[in-house]
Amino acid sequence: MGIIDIASILPMYLDIFFPGAHSLMVMRGLRLLRVFRIFKLNTFINQGNLILAALRQSIPKMTVFLFFVIISVCLFGSIMYIVEHNANPKFDSIPTGIYWAVVTLTTVGYGDISPVTGLGKFISSIIMIIGYAVIAVPTGIVTSALIRPDKQHTAIACKNCGREGHDTDATHCKFCGFLLD
Repeated sequence: MGIIDIASILPMYLDIFFPGAHSLMVMRGLRLLRVFRIFKLNTFINQGNLILAALRQSIPKMTVFLFFVIISVCLFGSIMYIVEHNANPKFDSIPTGIYWAVVTLTTVGYGDISPVTGLGKFISSIIMIIGYAVIAVPTGIVTSALIRPDKQHTAIACKNCGREGHDTDATHCKFCGFLLD
């Protein structure tokens, strides 16, 4: 039984022991993923595993990046509080400034809080431009992990099955097990 199977039936049992857990029944939708097995769509599962492997490889870089983003949001939020709190009553605390910085940096831009001073508008335009980099950088990190090969492959074709793409140190075909030359 796989993790998806467990996640799809677990809410039913949680509802028995914890009243109100019926909202987790939406997890039963994970049963649809079993369709992949039924229709022999293993190639899609293998491609999904490649993406998961790339995400796992990217965790250290993404952690550093997210740490930078958190520090930036706290710094810009504090600066905006200092710049705006006398002129704009909506910037009433540093946490409110941090909330505004998160909304601005992520390019969501709710519009509930906006700067009114010239310096505040200038700082917010800088944060908005940085926000585009915040969107692009994680994409580049994961993409580079996807396209970077872990091992070198050769173009040697197996004489038995004719398939290529064996590792450079391979002595046998990874598809059929036949001895390579």
